[in-house]
Amino acid sequence: MNEENVILVDRLDQPIGTMEKIEAHKKGLLHRAFSIFIFNTKGELLIQKRDSKKYHSPNLWTNTCCSHQREGETTKAAGHRRLIEEMGFNCELTEVFSFTYNVGFSNGLFEHELDHVLFGFFEGHVLPNPSEVCDYKYISKDKLLLEIEQNPDNFTEWFKICLDRVVSKWPIGCTIPKNY
Repeated sequence: MNEENVILVDRLDQPIGTMEKIEAHKKGLLHRAFSIFIFNTKGELLIQKRDSKKYHSPNLWTNTCCSHQREGETTKAAGHRRLIEEMGFNCELTEVFSFTYNVGFSNGLFEHELDHVLFGFFEGHVLPNPSEVCDYKYISKDKLLLEIEQNPDNFTEWFKICLDRVVSKWPIGCTIPKNY
């Protein structure tokens, strides 16, 4: 497996270096990341259940796709790359907001990320990578909020942290915009 680096950033998202991904997660250093939320024309969100072999948060439900930008790669380019690698499709993406969070996990790793949130719309065949995703589904906003309320431990921390902001911008049933 090739070494995967993350982009270390300051609190203003200015790059200050790179570091191997697992080392950055062990040290809890702030780095750039992105989270993608894909909606269908019914206004439902495509969520995935992370594979059991993921290095943290295995078997938890989360947003459509997330990862880290590579050095020299724009957030949108990284999003397109990972949508294809992880979910087996691609679509137009729009950056909606960003947020910073810092969460520790029982395995000694930390997610200290400046996370760029991207939205997209997709109607088509999803072909998830089985080494990344063990399940997926489209879900309505109301059903998702109820599931998180009843079973919060079934969802990733970053997903729960940014969900209020996602909900405030959640599209209500729509046609796919012409620019998508």
